[in-house]
Amino acid sequence: MPEECIFCRIVAGQIPADILYQDDGFLAFRDISPQAPTHVLVIPKTHIASSADLTDDHVELAGRLIIIARNLAEKEAIAESGYRLVINCRSDGGQQVPHLHLHLIGGRQLSGRLG
Repeated sequence: MPEECIFCRIVAGQIPADILYQDDGFLAFRDISPQAPTHVLVIPKTHIASSADLTDDHVELAGRLIIIARNLAEKEAIAESGYRLVINCRSDGGQQVPHLHLHLIGGRQLSGRLG
């Protein structure tokens, strides 16, 4: 665990977070600077710097991130109206914390359609 990684410190219990989900390999908590009424971060407990560092050995991990987010969308009552899943990659992609994380964003009409 990189000592300077804020998400690793949350996993270790050194920094408090509003945790919505936790299992042996993953943690989900509310973003402290939400961009919508529902803004949850889903992270692997294992430190992986970004999605660029995923390998074929991480197929199950990547799939679990999405399934956990889908389950949380249902729990947060945004599944029917819709939501956005975002993974930013490195600085030019908008990644601010160098620990792989997925943003679950919803609870209002989102702007900036992508496709």
